[in-house]
Amino acid sequence: MSTHHVIIGGGPVATNALETIRSIDGGDSRITLISDEPAHSRMALPYWLSGQVPREHTYTADDAYYARHNVDARIGMRVTGVDPDGKTVSLSDGTTLEFDDLLIATGSSPAGLPVPGIDLPGVQPLWSLEHTENLLAATQSLDNPRVLMIGAGFIGFIMLNAMHKRGWNLSVVEREAHVLPRMLDGQAAGLVEHWLDSKGIAVHCGAEVRGITQNDAGAKVVELADGTKLEADVVIIATGIKPNIAFLNGSGIDTGDGIVVDDRMQTNFESIYAGGDVAAGPSLFGPNAIHAIQTTAVDHGRIAGANMAGEEVHYPGSLLMNILDVCGLQNASFGDWSDPQAEAVTICNPDGPVYRRLLWTGDEISGAIFVGRPNDLGMLTDVGMVKGIMQTRTALGPWKAYLTENPFDIRRAYVASGVAGKLVQSTLLGRPAQPRDYRFDGSSPQTETGSAHQLYVGLKQ
Repeated sequence: MSTHHVIIGGGPVATNALETIRSIDGGDSRITLISDEPAHSRMALPYWLSGQVPREHTYTADDAYYARHNVDARIGMRVTGVDPDGKTVSLSDGTTLEFDDLLIATGSSPAGLPVPGIDLPGVQPLWSLEHTENLLAATQSLDNPRVLMIGAGFIGFIMLNAMHKRGWNLSVVEREAHVLPRMLDGQAAGLVEHWLDSKGIAVHCGAEVRGITQNDAGAKVVELADGTKLEADVVIIATGIKPNIAFLNGSGIDTGDGIVVDDRMQTNFESIYAGGDVAAGPSLFGPNAIHAIQTTAVDHGRIAGANMAGEEVHYPGSLLMNILDVCGLQNASFGDWSDPQAEAVTICNPDGPVYRRLLWTGDEISGAIFVGRPNDLGMLTDVGMVKGIMQTRTALGPWKAYLTENPFDIRRAYVASGVAGKLVQSTLLGRPAQPRDYRFDGSSPQTETGSAHQLYVGLKQ
């Protein structure tokens, strides 16, 4: 009898796991996927919110995709419990399903805000397909909607950027002393706050929300602890996320902040795996941790899928990595960027604005922060080169002293230390990666080669 793999979730962990399984077993096993939402990418929701793509372009699977991979997809269904010893899952329709191995990839949900008025119409999180649709509907009849966001973290600011593209009237309230507190230090965040002010976006930091009411005109009124009152048409609650693991209570599966997994993405039960926002997995710098980012979710899915299919594959660890566009200002942080024990080199020019901070542990870069305009970051590829240096754990030796004196010349140290060669030789599963099999409506992406890249494309032909 063929092996039965059960996957709970419809995000990047789930789709990458099932494609990895199929690339190994050629369709010999059974796969059942259970998801309460259609398979989609949360990272694509801002593009729908900003009006750049339709809703359907956020999807990452459809019926034809599941049929092609011989997957029994139960969309709209939820798992309510797991019995690791009996190897069964309980479903929301009252039935149970047996498994040989199980992958838990249930993602995360908004953490919420325990204040009065949180249930008023026009007060909502912005995390799911439904939330995005509700916001678009609520603002459809307004020429210049006033949207106030409570919370100034990474995920919230992705959505803030999308709303800025629509030209909406935006403001932000953050309880911590500065914006992006889990991505940037105070000095870097100060540049972001100044940038937002220049774009007409009011930022209130060190501010605690006391409650939300609705006035006679239907506007929402957010009252702060200091008595300040801020009006808005819509209030977005973006105060963080929490892993969806409550259904595992009493199962015996080890959980802390998230499901504890090893470098095979395996839990304390041999037949049960976990990945993505629910998994506290290996990190390149520091102890096991939840890294709720798309790149880590993709890696987790591929590693889990390979091991579920019978291979022996170990994950080197994820790099805590956040790259964010804040209304035209680029921000990036990598690794242990807030380590107080690390040796730090900082360059700051508020007029640029330009901010670079490299943190050293010995002669390794163990953390980094970048803030600047696109031409100062991405176009110079410095961000990518620092990421490569950190991902390969390259000891820079004498180049440490050079970068301390010349922090804008990353390229020389990157090339001289042979980082590119290490990256070319490294693979997650020991073989070249393949692109995702799903394309919306079966179409292939169409791209045009610009003049700046024509020389390199020509060399490959």
